[in-house]
Amino acid sequence: MKEYKFPEITQLDQLNEDSYEYSYSDYMTWQFQERVEIIMGKIFPMSAPNTPHQSLAIDLAVGFNNYFKGKNCFVFIAPFDVRLPVGKKGNVYKTVVQPDLGIVCDLLKLEKSGVKGAPDLIVEILSASNRQIEMHEKFEAYQASMVREYWIIHPEEQWMLQYVLNDNLKFELHKKYENLSRIASVIFPELFVEVAEYKPLAHWK
Repeated sequence: MKEYKFPEITQLDQLNEDSYEYSYSDYMTWQFQERVEIIMGKIFPMSAPNTPHQSLAIDLAVGFNNYFKGKNCFVFIAPFDVRLPVGKKGNVYKTVVQPDLGIVCDLLKLEKSGVKGAPDLIVEILSASNRQIEMHEKFEAYQASMVREYWIIHPEEQWMLQYVLNDNLKFELHKKYENLSRIASVIFPELFVEVAEYKPLAHWK
């Protein structure tokens, strides 16, 4: 499958999602407003987060930031580009994603443009439009890139799947949280995050 090169892309529908493999270099030339991710050269459009998503993301970001303040780790929140080595050919990165939150403790992976390499911990918050991607395509990409811990969270149903990379370099389900009131990390044993229960208001649709 050949790599697609086009100097000026101003609209998402200019891209041929089926016939070409895209790279981070292509991604950096695109000038449209829509957010997209590339996984193994394939484009995945992103939708805008909803209210439950944002409420949970804020709680997690505050908890992460409080814990890692003064430590040699970097906490990031979307939108923030993460280039993963899965599918990489030479110096050409074929996977660039924007996880909802993440933690990087190898500061050599940080560049001005984002993270180059696998974060230690990644959090993805589910919505109706991204569930397939987070639980399948991204799951495989994060596992192959050796992300050490991966949280998949459903904010409205209040559950979380917590995966940890095992000695065989495969994600192993460590725990399923049936509620999100207090979440504990595995690879950072002293990291606990308090999460407020999401209570939808009647006037929200």
